[in-house]
Amino acid sequence: MKGGETLSNRFEDGVLALLPRLRRFAIGLSRNPSDGDDLCQMTIERALSRRESYEPGTRLDSWMYRIMRNLWIDERRAAQRRSQTFMSEDAGVSVGALGGQDAALELSDVDRAMASLPDEQREAVLLVMVEGYSYREAAEIVGCPVGTMNSRLVRGRDALLEKLGEAA
Repeated sequence: MKGGETLSNRFEDGVLALLPRLRRFAIGLSRNPSDGDDLCQMTIERALSRRESYEPGTRLDSWMYRIMRNLWIDERRAAQRRSQTFMSEDAGVSVGALGGQDAALELSDVDRAMASLPDEQREAVLLVMVEGYSYREAAEIVGCPVGTMNSRLVRGRDALLEKLGEAA
């Protein structure tokens, strides 16, 4: 380490350098910039509070993506449980409206196509095609075999091409 540079500073600098990529992945997972920002913040808080579990010399980005993915899964499960018991606050907002079509029209074709993919396929496309991870690295982040990651990516990519072909 250089003079005055601590392991903690390097960790924090590494997290800071990952912010744009983490945010992009969070928005892709959540399908919503606001929810993505919340997910990104929770990920950073979790990483900072558990930095002692990070092994220096390993890939910080993979560790952070795993934290984010696990938080996202936990949040989805919690939301699913809440929706079984309570009606969402936004449930009445679009009553009598065009079902939110105006908002959907504002999304780009790619965003709409990505949002329509099943979670596993969207996650594979985001990790491999957007974030540039290898199949093996993406499979490690997600916790599945490489072959499973490959098939999710192929199905997701094919579905995207089909949806974007129809939009063109």
